[in-house]
Order: sequence, then C-alpha cells, then structure tokens
Amino acid sequence: MSSEAIATVVKMMGALPNATQYQVLEHLQAYIADLQDELRWDTTFAKTQVSLVQKARLAKQQIAEGKAKSLNVDDL
Repeated sequence: MSSEAIATVVKMMGALPNATQYQVLEHLQAYIADLQDELRWDTTFAKTQVSLVQKARLAKQQIAEGKAKSLNVDDL
C-alpha cells in the first residue's frame, strides 16, 4: 500500500471516536485476514492448475472410452 493510502486511512480513523476506531480496526483485521486467505487460495490454485487440467482431460477420455463408472454418493 502506498504511504498516501495509509495516510488517508489514518486520517479517516483519526476523525473517529476511540471506541469506533477500535471497531474499525477489528473490521479491518478481519477483512485483511480474508484477503490473505484469498491470496493463499489463488496461489495454491494456480500451482495446481496444470494438474487439474490433465486430470480433467483424462476423465473425459475415460468417459469417452467407456472406462468411467458412475459415482454413487452413498459410497462416499
């Protein structure tokens, strides 16, 4: 984040009462944690993309060759 953006957030929060500042802080912490989780997911997904495509192609091939069988949810 640029120092200008940080300064803007600090200025906005500084205009709030202390109790409200702590509420905003809690919301920001939760929001940032969610963003970090999303970034980790995106990174993990990107690393597995090639493998997922290969598996999907294999599944399509097996279906076309009649080698696939239906999944029974009760067997899970």
